[in-house]
Amino acid sequence: MKNYKLKHSRLLTCYSALLYLLAVFSENGAVSPTDAASMIALSPTKRLEWMLSRPGLARAKETLENLIASYERFLANVDASEDELVARFLNKQTKKQYWESAFELGDFVFAAFNVIGEGNRLHRLLVV
Repeated sequence: MKNYKLKHSRLLTCYSALLYLLAVFSENGAVSPTDAASMIALSPTKRLEWMLSRPGLARAKETLENLIASYERFLANVDASEDELVARFLNKQTKKQYWESAFELGDFVFAAFNVIGEGNRLHRLLVV
């Protein structure tokens, strides 16, 4: 259960930052210290919402919306007492569904990287 929670939280925290910087690079061809400071000031979900607001990232809208929806499902799944969560994870089917959702979140992050980066130099550096 702890790994499930950490996987989602860390994935969104770390990769929303990288996606934000990749989006800035895609728009401007560079990332400044001011851009990085702006990113740090936003929560992970606010970073995704910022990307949704960018006209130049319209091509990533569906992917970003899927990513946000996947994270919201995770939040709904863990909105329970510790005892309830343990009971859910003891159920093999529920545990399987929860882990599949964790992989789905990763898939949406990967898709967002590819759509936003479009193979540009920063995209390549982040992947390689």
